Amino acid sequence: MDLIRHSAARDLRVDFFRGLALWWIYTDHIPGNVLGDYSLQKFAVCDATEVFVLLAGYGAGLAYGTGLGSNGYISSAADILRRAWTLYVAHNFLFVLFTAQVTYSATALNRLNYLSESRLDVLGDDPYRSILQAVLLRFQPSLLNILPLYVVLLVFFALTVWLLRWPRVLFGLSFAIYMVVRFTGLNLNAWTGEGWFFDPFAWQFLFIIGVLLACAPMSQPRHRWPFDGVAAVVVVLGVIVTVFVEPRQHVLDWVSGSAVLRYLVIEDKTGLYPFRLLSILALTWLVVRLIRFDQKWLRARWAGPFVLIGQNSLPVFCSGIVFGFLARLGLEYDDRAFMQVGINLFGALGMVGVGALAAWYRTKGGRTKAPRKTAPNPASPQSVAPRSAALLPVDAQTDTG
Repeated sequence: MDLIRHSAARDLRVDFFRGLALWWIYTDHIPGNVLGDYSLQKFAVCDATEVFVLLAGYGAGLAYGTGLGSNGYISSAADILRRAWTLYVAHNFLFVLFTAQVTYSATALNRLNYLSESRLDVLGDDPYRSILQAVLLRFQPSLLNILPLYVVLLVFFALTVWLLRWPRVLFGLSFAIYMVVRFTGLNLNAWTGEGWFFDPFAWQFLFIIGVLLACAPMSQPRHRWPFDGVAAVVVVLGVIVTVFVEPRQHVLDWVSGSAVLRYLVIEDKTGLYPFRLLSILALTWLVVRLIRFDQKWLRARWAGPFVLIGQNSLPVFCSGIVFGFLARLGLEYDDRAFMQVGINLFGALGMVGVGALAAWYRTKGGRTKAPRKTAPNPASPQSVAPRSAALLPVDAQTDTG
């Protein structure tokens, strides 16, 4: 049984890079993992989070935005909120599982630093209130802050999906909110007093860009080489900052003291500072320009595991957090080459196994769920955008993982 969904219209680039982002999330969150030195964050000022959020917006746009004309606002918004509820339940289950895993390991191995590093030490001081705040998404331990962001982004999308009839208005509103964050630091409050680690008011802009790429793709310019050049410059600047500037304190201090250059090294992942945003958009442009929609290697055997886990991103992400902590325990016991190979092989096989199991449950018995079909509507933005103008193809990829 083929567990990977193939179709003539499906853009496997989205699945592949979403799967790659999930792998980077796994490697980046294991202290001492040598493969963490080869993830996106080591060569760019953006990382797997930006990839994940952009593709989440693209997937949500395909799943719910393209059917707005035929399904109507109420039905589309209800479907989005149902997906948000699924993610909310998954997050709370993951919170319980991860909390049990970390607290047991901390007590059994006498490693109380696990609690402080994971920000779970408050459970001992105020267990009842901390559980309540976790349910309200105001208490987010380390590594458990992506799904709450995703939930809020989907709620925002449900409230604004009707604006897809006027994509420029939606883009303008989203950009205006982002600019408010840049000037005021607007954020949701967390229980501990600070704001959310991923500010939803800022990150919604990247999410909405992904939505618009799916539902109202921009017309590509007649001459594309200037945009290729600008994107390449942004990517090269990111490499210079990450590889040559930030590791050298005296160079970093000099750049930080410049009125212009300091914007390249601002450490503001919470508010998605502009150079991080430009970096992920530049990488997206270059990927689309360099990798064709029908590239044969996307269907090659070696790419299959990334595509598989990308098509089943929610269960793979949740399991990857659990696998990652187990891998950390292994590296703390022995960080030599044999264990390095072992924990990465364990993570890879575990994530692919979870993806395969999720895909099998979806297709078992030959009852594959058919993609939702929507009738074209003259009022909907995607019906008037020429397919050849799409930055990414609008296809039957209607799942968000």
